[in-house]
Amino acid sequence: MAKVKKPTKAALKRINSIITRYSEQRWGLIPLLQEIQQVQGYIPPVVIPHIASAMRLFPSQVQGVITFYTQLYTEPQGKNVVRVCRGTACHVRGGKTILKLVKQELGVEEGETTSDYEYTLETVACIGVCALAPNIVINNSTHGHMNPKKVARLFEKEDGS
Repeated sequence: MAKVKKPTKAALKRINSIITRYSEQRWGLIPLLQEIQQVQGYIPPVVIPHIASAMRLFPSQVQGVITFYTQLYTEPQGKNVVRVCRGTACHVRGGKTILKLVKQELGVEEGETTSDYEYTLETVACIGVCALAPNIVINNSTHGHMNPKKVARLFEKEDGS
């Protein structure tokens, strides 16, 4: 797994600016977290106490919101987030094999990010395109009817980008 990068001083300055805009507006916690993640790529754990203080919350309340929503991260994610479906249709049509092949291609386990921050591998309960099972989503692109050859070609193509 990749080593966690600490935010730069410039990044912390941008994050503090975002926090200031939402200060004391409890309704704004989720948009604040989303904006920090959009700017930084993740929510640095070192800023959670500052967020909590500005929002008049406990750090555990902020952390609870972050851990509740699967799209919020406290560790840097790869440039490309790969989501492999584990839903019933995908499972029945070989999704377990597809996941195994993706792990081999990327050299990471579920929930991990490659050391070059190129890829993060996640599994999801269902992507919602069962007719294309088994399928993978890379960022916002869905790749259906996956098989071993397609997995290999997909990551050759992505590596050449």
